Amino acid sequence: MDFSSFVTTLTTSFIIFIVLVLIFTWLSRKPSNEVIYFPNRILKEFESSEGKRTKNPFAWIVEALKSTEKDVIQMAGVDTAVYFLFLNSALWILVLSGIVLLPVLLPVAGTDDSRVTDTNSNGTFNTLDKLAMGNITEESPRLWAFLIATYWVSFVTFYVLWNAYKHASDLRAAALGSVDLKPEQFTILVRDIPPPPEGQTQKEHVDSYFSTLHPETFYRSMAVTDHKEAYKIWKELEGYRKKLARAEAVFAKSKTVSKEEGTKPTKRIGFLGLIGKKVDTIDLCNEKIKELVPKLETEQKITIKEKQKRSALIFFNNKMAATSAAQTLHAQMIDTWIIMEAPEPRQLIWKNLTIKFYQRQVRQYIVYGIVFMAIVFYMIPIALISAFTTLSNLRKLLPFLKPIADQPEIKTILEAYLPQIVLILFLALLPTFLMFLSKAEGIPSESDVMMAASGKYFYFTVFNVFLGVTISGTLFSSIKTIVKHPKTIVSMLGSNLPANATFFITFVALKFFVGYGLELSRLIPLIVYHVKRKYLCKTEAEVKEAWAPGNFCFATRVPNDMLIVTIVLCYSVITPMIIPFGVGYFGLGWLVMRNQALNVYVPSYESNGRMWPHNHARILASLILYQVLMLGYFGIKKFYYTSFVIPLIMMSCIFSYVCDKRFYLAFCFTPLEIIRSQNNKEIPNMETIFEAYVPPCMNSDILDNTNQFEDGSHKVQQQDPMHDLGVALQSATV
Repeated sequence: MDFSSFVTTLTTSFIIFIVLVLIFTWLSRKPSNEVIYFPNRILKEFESSEGKRTKNPFAWIVEALKSTEKDVIQMAGVDTAVYFLFLNSALWILVLSGIVLLPVLLPVAGTDDSRVTDTNSNGTFNTLDKLAMGNITEESPRLWAFLIATYWVSFVTFYVLWNAYKHASDLRAAALGSVDLKPEQFTILVRDIPPPPEGQTQKEHVDSYFSTLHPETFYRSMAVTDHKEAYKIWKELEGYRKKLARAEAVFAKSKTVSKEEGTKPTKRIGFLGLIGKKVDTIDLCNEKIKELVPKLETEQKITIKEKQKRSALIFFNNKMAATSAAQTLHAQMIDTWIIMEAPEPRQLIWKNLTIKFYQRQVRQYIVYGIVFMAIVFYMIPIALISAFTTLSNLRKLLPFLKPIADQPEIKTILEAYLPQIVLILFLALLPTFLMFLSKAEGIPSESDVMMAASGKYFYFTVFNVFLGVTISGTLFSSIKTIVKHPKTIVSMLGSNLPANATFFITFVALKFFVGYGLELSRLIPLIVYHVKRKYLCKTEAEVKEAWAPGNFCFATRVPNDMLIVTIVLCYSVITPMIIPFGVGYFGLGWLVMRNQALNVYVPSYESNGRMWPHNHARILASLILYQVLMLGYFGIKKFYYTSFVIPLIMMSCIFSYVCDKRFYLAFCFTPLEIIRSQNNKEIPNMETIFEAYVPPCMNSDILDNTNQFEDGSHKVQQQDPMHDLGVALQSATV
């Protein structure tokens, strides 16, 4: 990429960002768009401060800067606050590193005139080459500056991560120690329950076991069952209720002064509603609802009686008892009575609760094998993309494009955007696949699935984007030389590392200017909402579904941010000019996402910051990769003191070990000292806590005849749950 293409990339990306910010400022003023730009505030019944926002186009920036961590927790939860802690950590690592690296390394590299730089060297421009480590001659004493810089970046990372881990621990402790009653604090999840003794039901077996071990604090159990069929009927029932509400809204709207009786909507009952007899939609929906309600009621009874699995939720009458039970070894054998803290009700993945211990182990190994193979084979198309989409390679492979590609304007645009855009679009295909694989492992909660998918996505991006682009670009452009002289591959890869920095600088710039511009402007959700509202939505419920903002989607957002951390860390000493772009990415990201957290996204669950150890480990992995890369690059430079980098790698491993021993267990379990001061001796309303875990498809409130599903006794032990359906629904549900 020549200098003009590089400048074009930055200038165009910046202009696009400014345009998108102006669009956001203009569109967010309109009252009809309030549900797109302030849905979180609307759902929490906060005032949108519309007057203050519309007068000043920078009001959102002021609000984001003035907001506190407490504001973020109040509006978006602890998990979101921990995400901002990650952004802060990445930003401070780069800022503190850049304060030293930029004023020291740039002059050291730029004033080394002993090396003659080719102005046409492998797609880079001469100015950046002269300001990079690649401009330093082999065995030069100037390499000492880069070695010291390597140590500086590492120590800065250690310092920032240590303080961040302590802060994340404090955030989690404050959330867990809150006086607010949360159902998961009184509940544990037990899996792999052994078969009941002869003459006992599964429910009696569980009650007997826990009432014996915890006689004073055990409240009751809820047997996990296979409610797939009940869920299917419930979804169909809910679908017809939505259709009925829609049809009634259409019918009401058809009533006019001239036609007071209105026109009832109709539909065909044949294939996909395209053929067959026309019937009254309202009558059809009412008939289907009347047919499905008793069908669901019957299926609920069958599910409760016959489809109990060997897992259960156990409820205790105080937090301390539940926390202690979750951390206690209940059985001698590791594959029976496996206990863990229960996820909050919104997080539970019910179908995974019934998967047996050894099945989970086998599934995990299979998924890991699939991910490994996918990483390896996914590198092939990534490498081809990075190789083929460079302008020079396209001209070689497709000679007929030369007349077009040689046009100065087209050449500049292709060099500036083509490889980065193709790569971003190609990576967009991964998240859904990785979420599916993570759920297939048998993980019981959404937050754990998110972290598992995020980890897989991180490995994909590091191996297939960072390493794939770095290696493939060099190999493809120099394949003939490598075939003739195989021993030159190592030195060739090393000498081309600075050259690849231009690709990653433009990649980072495109991600934070265009990516965050689109995030802030929310053009796609806005267009989708207005199209649905105008042509598809007939009821208030449908309108609300059309503007529902969703959550932060950490499974894709965090790995993308981690990729930028990895890129900037690994090139921070080799090409220090990348640091300001990393600072821009995380600084602008913090600002834009602060606005989105306060005004837009609504969390779908809360894990009280359990994602921080995941983030911490990935940043450390990026740091170790950076240190290994520097070890190899110093070796290529034939620096006599290259081995001085090895202690850094050892220190990183020791630092990781110390952090795990000091902090990690508090994120896996709830420390008793946290809830001791908040442990309420007065027994809370356990019925409310219990009912929070009843799945919607087994909830009696969804049926017209609710009398059959009224609550039974307050505590059930050693009793057949089918004596009374109300008791059964409380003691043994899906």
